[in-house]
Amino acid sequence: MSRSICILLIALGGCAAPADGPQPAQQGNATRFLTEPSDHEYARALGSRAFRFPEDHAAHDEYRNEWWYFTGNLRDAGGRHFGFELTFFRYAMSPEPVSRESAWGANQAWMAHLAITDTDGREFMAAERFSRQALGLAGSQAEPFRVWLEDWAATGDGPGFLPLHLSAGTDRAGIELTLSGTKPMVFHGDNGLDPKGPEPGNASYYYSLTRLEAAGTVRVADEEFAVNGTAWMDREWGTSALSPNLAGWDWFALQLTDNREVMYYRLRTDDGETSPFSGGSLLLADGTRIALSPQDVILTPLEYWTSDTSGARYPIAWQLGLPGQEMTLQVRPYLQEQELNLTVRYWEGAVSVTGSQRETAINGDGYVELTGY
Repeated sequence: MSRSICILLIALGGCAAPADGPQPAQQGNATRFLTEPSDHEYARALGSRAFRFPEDHAAHDEYRNEWWYFTGNLRDAGGRHFGFELTFFRYAMSPEPVSRESAWGANQAWMAHLAITDTDGREFMAAERFSRQALGLAGSQAEPFRVWLEDWAATGDGPGFLPLHLSAGTDRAGIELTLSGTKPMVFHGDNGLDPKGPEPGNASYYYSLTRLEAAGTVRVADEEFAVNGTAWMDREWGTSALSPNLAGWDWFALQLTDNREVMYYRLRTDDGETSPFSGGSLLLADGTRIALSPQDVILTPLEYWTSDTSGARYPIAWQLGLPGQEMTLQVRPYLQEQELNLTVRYWEGAVSVTGSQRETAINGDGYVELTGY
């Protein structure tokens, strides 16, 4: 995230901006959000962590950046397909709490993104909001769980973390969904410590719920659809999590119909090579995790799309091979045009998955995120 956006976050008391409306500041590349030099007074992910829940579901203000990330693929009774993304970002503006008496004083800034893909309607809708962590406008809490920015929220529906209710919308589209767990939590990297570069502290703490049952409604304009499907939640926090020589990343979260999941992120260096700190997880049906290194994965772009809005050229269809598993997957977008052309620009969209493993057909859905293009 560019410095101008950080200044914007400090200044804003809260706003919303649709993707097709006026943007509140100079647009920035998403990669810059995590590659700018950090203040060493922030806490850093330097070693393994004894995770504690429900506390770790809430914010870790001593680290510079953090997010709560939800995506999913949904269908109504007639098979109409929708995708959604709802993400809450926290960004610390200083390592120490604000000592001013003003109720507006805050050292935490928040941003949220909502995106909805209506495949049959051939429409992609995205919006963003900003706020300071002041006057209850944005924040998080562990028990009962809640993360929110104004009336966009993820809220625990009971004494535990799950079931979880997602609520967010604009005039153009919205979601009201309940998520229920079906598989155990997954800790990526080394028991949740996920290095992103060679420097000490260039890492994050990273865990996921890779298969959540989703049910509720999707609204497109004035029409509401009752839907069911599968969702994914990512949780990650750290300080200066990426090395400065990285151009961006390609991230895959794939949910297969045989109850397995594949998560893989390719960190791209400035010269187009794959960083050795790329990695991921293959999750078996019983929740067992198989770690994936760059040597375990062969990624091949199959199709490109150029945005009429930003001019960026994205590789939106891929072949993802896991030779050690004798698995080959083709990953294709439900819509080409799933670029979030917001203050921070990136492509993130719903995808379908086909392929095979030892001559057995594989199908599924998922989400792909592309930054730095």
